[in-house]
Amino acid sequence: MTLARRFARTLIGFGALTIATLLVAPLVGPTAINLRRVFDFSVPFRDNTDAQIFFVARLPRTLAGACVGALFAAAGVVFQGLLRNPLATPFTLGVSTGAALGAVLAITFNWSVGFAGISAVPVAAFAGSLVAVVIVYALAQARHRGLSTTVLLLAGVTMNAFFSALVLFVQYFASFADTYRTLRWLMGDLDVSSYQPILAALPTTVAAFLIFAWLARPLNLLSLGPDSAESRGLDVTRAQRAAFFSASLATGAAVSIGGPIGFVGIIIPHLVRLIVGPDHRLVLPAATLFGAAFLVGCDLVARTILAPVELPVGIITALIGGPFFLWLLIRRP
Repeated sequence: MTLARRFARTLIGFGALTIATLLVAPLVGPTAINLRRVFDFSVPFRDNTDAQIFFVARLPRTLAGACVGALFAAAGVVFQGLLRNPLATPFTLGVSTGAALGAVLAITFNWSVGFAGISAVPVAAFAGSLVAVVIVYALAQARHRGLSTTVLLLAGVTMNAFFSALVLFVQYFASFADTYRTLRWLMGDLDVSSYQPILAALPTTVAAFLIFAWLARPLNLLSLGPDSAESRGLDVTRAQRAAFFSASLATGAAVSIGGPIGFVGIIIPHLVRLIVGPDHRLVLPAATLFGAAFLVGCDLVARTILAPVELPVGIITALIGGPFFLWLLIRRP
C-alpha cells in the first residue's frame, strides 16, 4: 500500500474517532440537556439553562481537552524521536515543571495581573515553561557547537529536579487554601469555563504544529542516528533545534491550559505506533488526533464516574498510564 493511501486511511480512521468524541462529550454529564433547546436561539441566553451548560460548562472543556491532548501526544512523539528514547515524555526536559513553578508562584502570591483577559495562572505557567526552555537549551549548548541530545536529556532531568524543589519551597509559604488550589492544578484539570485560555494558546499551538508537519521526515532520519541522518543530507542541528523548540512550546501551551496532565505523551505515541507503524509521517497526525480523542474521553470519565463530584483528569490518565508505563518497561528488550 502506498504512503498516500496509508496517510488517507490514518486521517479518516483517527479523524472519525476524534470527531465522534468531540460531538458526544458535550452532551454527556450529570445534568441532562435538551439538544433542541440548546440551539433554540429564540430563548434569551440568560434564561436558557441548557445552552449555558452546553456552551459555558461543557463545550470549552471539551475543546480544551482536545487541544491539550493533541499537543501532549504530538510533543511526546517529537521528544521520543529527538532523544531516540521510547520512554521520553513531554515532561522529560523540565518544561512542564518550569510551567508548574510559574503557576505555583501565581497562586501562592495571588498574582492578579493577567494578559488579554487571561488570568495570571496560565500566563505565569507559560512564562515558566519558556524560562525552562531557555535554560535547558543554554545548558545543552554550553560545551557543544551543535545540540547534544545526551546533554539535553541530562540538563532536562536536572532542571526537572531543581524546579520541583523550588515548587516545594514556594508551597511551604502558601496558605491552606492556596495549597489546595496548587494541588488541584498540579493534578491536571480541564475545568475551564471560557474560551480565552484556548484562544491565548492558539498562536503557539499553530506554530508548533506547522513545525511538526515539517519535522515528520527529519524525525525518520534522526531515528537512524545523527551520522546516518547527516549522510542522507539532513541538517541535523537544525532539525534537532526545531524539534526541541516546537515540542517545548507545545508542552508549555498545553500545560498553561490544563496543567501538567501526565502520561498522555507516552501512552498515545506507543499505541499509535502499534497501529500505524514507526513512520513519523503517519505517527504524528495519528497521535495528534488520537491524543485529542483520548484526553476528551478521559475527562468525560473524570466528570461522570463519581458525579456530581468531578475528578481532575490527571487522576484518570495516571490510573491508565501508570500500568501502561510499567508494561513498556517490561516489554522493552
